[in-house]
Amino acid sequence: MTQENRGKDTAGVDNVKSVPPKQRIILAQGLKLDGKCDYIRRVFIPKTRTEKRPLGIPTIKDRAKQALLLMALEPQWEARFEPNSYGFRPGRSCHDAIEAIFTALAKKNKFVLDGDIRKCFDRIQHEPLLDKLDTAVFIKAQIRSWLKAGVLDGNNLFPSLEGTPQGGIISPLLANIALHGMENLLSEIIAKRSVLNLGRTSKIRQLAVVRYADDFVIIHPEAEAIERCRIALSDWLYPMGLELHSDKTRVVPALNSVSPKFEFDFLGFTIKRYSIGKYRVKRSKLALDFVTHVFPSAKSVKKHKENLKSCFQLHQNAAALLSALNLKIRGWAQYFKIGVSSKTFGKMDAWLYKRFMIWAERKDPKRGRKWLVDKYFRVINPNRWIFGIKTKSENKLYAT
Repeated sequence: MTQENRGKDTAGVDNVKSVPPKQRIILAQGLKLDGKCDYIRRVFIPKTRTEKRPLGIPTIKDRAKQALLLMALEPQWEARFEPNSYGFRPGRSCHDAIEAIFTALAKKNKFVLDGDIRKCFDRIQHEPLLDKLDTAVFIKAQIRSWLKAGVLDGNNLFPSLEGTPQGGIISPLLANIALHGMENLLSEIIAKRSVLNLGRTSKIRQLAVVRYADDFVIIHPEAEAIERCRIALSDWLYPMGLELHSDKTRVVPALNSVSPKFEFDFLGFTIKRYSIGKYRVKRSKLALDFVTHVFPSAKSVKKHKENLKSCFQLHQNAAALLSALNLKIRGWAQYFKIGVSSKTFGKMDAWLYKRFMIWAERKDPKRGRKWLVDKYFRVINPNRWIFGIKTKSENKLYAT
């Protein structure tokens, strides 16, 4: 697991990135949960243009111990975790969370609390988290040592007073444990305080809570119930050292004449509801007055364009450019292929064609457009052109 981690090429304080197979066997045979650990190395990665995300990189030995402990704790907590928690869990994905939101919204007009927890990984209090673990004493001691290991930032050593460092193998599980209980809390509030004339079970069914790590949405047909959930959740998070992000937490009103706009972003997608309009004929009396669509958000499209622009700036060779672009485009398209994304994909195709022409004109500034098109583009049919080249060694077309 330590060799498959995406951050495997980043060394800890021991400056060791990987170990050969024989040493791995020796390391595995000597693993012991003895409550000891090394310092954590602080590394920063870009989060936005102006903000960076701190990562805590353990040593290879500590990564192996964390992987060992994860295999012991994860099955226990997977059996206890709430059904609508999707982040960092085996067999669950972002698409599952989006599908749960769409299912909750598709058939009834509801209010939504679009929530975010401020710096969740960095502010979790250690003792409440350890109390919540409910496990053996020696396992708690080992986890306590990782939480309080100390952070080495350059040549400066800082104490670890709060938080679970992002970058550790066991950190996502600890964050999910810290937030475990949110759905049960809100279900109890709805069962006791909802004014709907329904039984307890039916009241709870009206509520939908979907959480992915520290991002979550709460969906319910009553505005007052949504506000009660927000207040109760703030009080519930406080003992763990957490709070709702005031700038990113908002209530999305149900679609009506007073609030004609229903839209929010979640996990890179935009979930938007449209009124069908007074001139559109309903198929039946039970047909809804609205339709819910899911598509890539404007922020996701903007970020994708910036990533593609960097490829055009880095590569002057057409084959290298296509290889880099295909890798990014394929991953982005696979993630956003769900929902109603064809319109966005069409706009991205048109934008990409213009970028190809700009790149070709910059590469051969003295050539005319017809010459550039003949060299760099292939015509599949009159309505479809693709950028591509044929190598001399093999008659293979590289194209996006």
